[in-house]
Amino acid sequence: MLCIAFVCACVSLAVAGDVERVPDYIDWRVITLLFCLMASVAGLRASGVLARIAQALVAGKRQKRLVCFALVAITFFSSMLVTNDVALLAFVPIAVLALEAAGWRDSLVRVIVLQAIAANLGGMVTPVGNPQNLFIFTAYELTAFDFAGALVPFGGLALLMLALACLPFGEELSTVKIELDESSIDMRRFALHVALFALSALAVMRIVPYQAALLVVAPALFLFDRRVFAQVDYALLATFVCFFVFSGNMANMPAMQDFLGGLMAGHPMLTSLVTSQVISNVPAAVLLSGFTQNWHSLLIGVDLGGLGTPVASLASLIAFKLYLHTRKADAGRFMCEFAVANLVVLAAMLALYAVLFVVC
Repeated sequence: MLCIAFVCACVSLAVAGDVERVPDYIDWRVITLLFCLMASVAGLRASGVLARIAQALVAGKRQKRLVCFALVAITFFSSMLVTNDVALLAFVPIAVLALEAAGWRDSLVRVIVLQAIAANLGGMVTPVGNPQNLFIFTAYELTAFDFAGALVPFGGLALLMLALACLPFGEELSTVKIELDESSIDMRRFALHVALFALSALAVMRIVPYQAALLVVAPALFLFDRRVFAQVDYALLATFVCFFVFSGNMANMPAMQDFLGGLMAGHPMLTSLVTSQVISNVPAAVLLSGFTQNWHSLLIGVDLGGLGTPVASLASLIAFKLYLHTRKADAGRFMCEFAVANLVVLAAMLALYAVLFVVC
């Protein structure tokens, strides 16, 4: 994705770009907040506390359907705070350990597919849950009330569908064991990064200046946990920068203004959703924001656009990659289950959208 974004930025500069205006195209507030959030969340994951929480939920003698739902639900709710990518990185390995320990490896593919959907749809409910949410929340200067009003109904339907999808796993009982290294759980590290995350969240809500958040987060990491610097997803930050440049150049091309402007004026939600299927929902949000003030349709389109193809959301690719590292991984089966589940959930979400914003 970074390579594609870089090529797009270079080509757009060659065709229609003004190099002197490039710094103005980049939303430095978004880049700064993304760095602060990713750094604090990386520290939270490395503290080992997230794994301990998952262990407490599923360890012991449990029903299969309850274990599967717990693994999906913790991914859903945690993605609202620690982002969809990190939720999958934290809890897909836990799902592998839990299901293999219980002798339920036959259900692993479906559980990971449901976790991918849970991460995308749980993360869409909050401004910090998905990178595109943070961008739209910041670019359009939204309030938390505006944001919640647009997406909470979809989050509620998603949770209901995920719960129903776990019912067929059945009532079979087994003992789930997840062995954790006690020395890997660092409560002091956890406390540090909770504080840094809270400060970053206040900056997202515009309660604290984003410059102040950076001036606290960066020195705190350097002094107390500099290992986290290596865990920040700099490729995602660079991808955002490249797409800021690309979208800024596109917005200055008359032909592109007419084409994308016309699509976003006529069918903004569907345009956002379809574009996400091809170039992923994060760059779709950045690109299309330059052609509309209808943040509501853009937000819903790119968030629901995380469903569908594997490239629609980078979180889905993370889930697939993690599954491929398990023993006896079956990529074909994963893709089949992924396609069916995503199409069913996406159809339900579009039906809800029609009821809420078209029929009514």
